[in-house]
Amino acid sequence: MGILKFILRRLALGILTLLVVSIVVFALTQALGDPVRAILGREAQPDSIAAKRIELGLDRPLVVQYWDWLTGLVTGDPGRSFTNGIPVLEVLGDRVWNSLFLMAISSLVSIPVSIAVGAMAAARRDRAFDSASSASSLVLASMPEFVIGLLLLVLLSTNVWEIFPGVVRIRPGENPWVSPKALVLPVLTLTLGVVPYVSRVMRASMIEVLESDYIEMARLKGLAERTVIWRHALPNAIGPTLQVIAINIAYLAGGVIVVENLFNYPGIGGALRDAVTDVNVPVVQFIAMLISGIYVLVNLLADVGTILVTPRLRTRLT
Repeated sequence: MGILKFILRRLALGILTLLVVSIVVFALTQALGDPVRAILGREAQPDSIAAKRIELGLDRPLVVQYWDWLTGLVTGDPGRSFTNGIPVLEVLGDRVWNSLFLMAISSLVSIPVSIAVGAMAAARRDRAFDSASSASSLVLASMPEFVIGLLLLVLLSTNVWEIFPGVVRIRPGENPWVSPKALVLPVLTLTLGVVPYVSRVMRASMIEVLESDYIEMARLKGLAERTVIWRHALPNAIGPTLQVIAINIAYLAGGVIVVENLFNYPGIGGALRDAVTDVNVPVVQFIAMLISGIYVLVNLLADVGTILVTPRLRTRLT
């Protein structure tokens, strides 16, 4: 029952956080510029501007605009695109799915790799693998994802080694997995952006667990070192790492925008770029709230997961 109360409390806090974020997003999008001027041009006549503002609902007070947008967002209707009048969900439907798929694949690759690298580095502390992985993680952590992506493009998609295509071509209505070879570079870029942080935290947590008394007792019982590491040490070391995993998965929601633009991947990155250029406020607002929602959801799952895998915390809540 204590865990259920904790989940409900965290869920309420997450909803409150999204409410505050919605106010900030709405306020900031007002600073993008005048969407009517962007649509009609600077030489538009005052009568045309006034009529367009009434058509888009921009003649109403900002409080009324915010409330209508928020209630529509909650009920699944985030409004219509200012540029073509099509509902936002129809404009972004395929793009949202493509971005979520790219995030999911990158997470499925990066998380197990990060945990394995961190655990192996801790088990081989101060040896060659540990030194090499630590040096590599420092180098990768110092580079933004667009730099990593450019290096991969030069190495794996040009005359150096022309192995993978440098541009992702997915037609409207096609599923993103129709061209798996083209997804390699975007997924690899996001993976290399996540692995350094998670693996280093996993290494530190694993070293602490390996130095604990119960691990020493397991070794004294004659258990194989592989069994000690993967069956006894790893489950207890993964708890503190879940928070870092959550932060980095949430990072993917923002980093995917840069990577999509780099590889011409048809996701929310290109849609956000075009929406900001066209002052298409409803599209910008929806993408911002989508990314915020992913942040809140991932952190909620990480908090619950940390409690479930940590006996001390689980006992405290029961």
